[in-house]
Amino acid sequence: MHDVVMPGMRAIEDEMIAVRRTIHAHPELSFEEVATSGLVAERLERWGYQVTRGLGVTGLVGTLKKGSGSTAIGIRADMDALPIHEDTGLPYASSLPGKMHACGHDGHTAMLLAAAHYLASDSCQFDGTVHLIFQPAEEGGGGAFRMLQDGLFERFPCDAVFAMHNMPGYPTGKLGFLPGPFMASADGVKITITGYGGHGAMPHKTVDPVVVAASLVMALQTIVARNVPPLETAVVTVGAIHSGEASNVIPDSAELQLCIRAMTHEVRSLLLERIEALAHGQASSYGARAEIELFDPYPPLINSEQETAFARQVAVDWLGEGGLIQNLVPVTGSEDFAFMLEQRPGCYLLIGNGDGEGGCMVHNPGFDFNDDSLAIGASYWVKLVEAFLR
Repeated sequence: MHDVVMPGMRAIEDEMIAVRRTIHAHPELSFEEVATSGLVAERLERWGYQVTRGLGVTGLVGTLKKGSGSTAIGIRADMDALPIHEDTGLPYASSLPGKMHACGHDGHTAMLLAAAHYLASDSCQFDGTVHLIFQPAEEGGGGAFRMLQDGLFERFPCDAVFAMHNMPGYPTGKLGFLPGPFMASADGVKITITGYGGHGAMPHKTVDPVVVAASLVMALQTIVARNVPPLETAVVTVGAIHSGEASNVIPDSAELQLCIRAMTHEVRSLLLERIEALAHGQASSYGARAEIELFDPYPPLINSEQETAFARQVAVDWLGEGGLIQNLVPVTGSEDFAFMLEQRPGCYLLIGNGDGEGGCMVHNPGFDFNDDSLAIGASYWVKLVEAFLR
């Protein structure tokens, strides 16, 4: 794939790999990306971008305008790391115990920086405005939502927005596109069952919340099996149950924590409605009561048809069909770029991180972003901007 990288990008590749490894060695968790955003801002300002800091706490936007065109494109990269202890043994491994770039956001940031460098050069011409969005807190913090709350698209109007994520298991540097629903919604649900505690030897004088919780876990399994249409995707997982401390004491309450996933807004609403109905119904039937709390809500990520077709065609014109990931299917992971796609049309695409035996999936202590993808991903961003702002 090296021959497809534009010469100007090849000239700065080693520098950008060094930047990526610097970020990797100094990971910062959600809303703590002070050094990372500082590094990004310093580079962008050096290359002539107007930089606005402080969106979504530690996020920033770099703006570059060429020509007189009124069209604007937004490209987003995430910057945050994960609370995982790195186990790669790499010379540039995390210097901070318990923190690592286990999802490749260091690579996403470096790819967009490399593209920024080239876009600002005299050898790159376009007619319009580029907004480079460096986002904090993708890993559960809702950083995209926080940037939108701070007026991202009001202050930096974009006709379309794009983002890219590396994906192990696909050939290095190949690009993947999928219109429509691509990644699932994610909602955390906490259900608190309140009964009436007492002595374990006299259960008839209690309302046992553990029994209610057990019954509810089984009832929840009917939602996907009997309420969701068979050709739709849905997940209802009970990941935690907490209740009681002693074998001879029936507690007053029990807590369940759920993770639910759906690919469409309609199925997502159905899941939430049925969970609420079952929780109240099951609790009431035993003489208990249920309280339901939602947390960390993420909508489904839905790529717009037109922008995805455009983004894919840019890749085909550049790489041919052989440079694309074929037969891409939706995944039930979630991604907060979905918040941006709710407000602007756009496309979230994948870049292969390698399919060899030595690789591993993201969120793993042994993960590392594949530097062989960096110049390809950065070159794609340049190609996309040039085509969009032609």
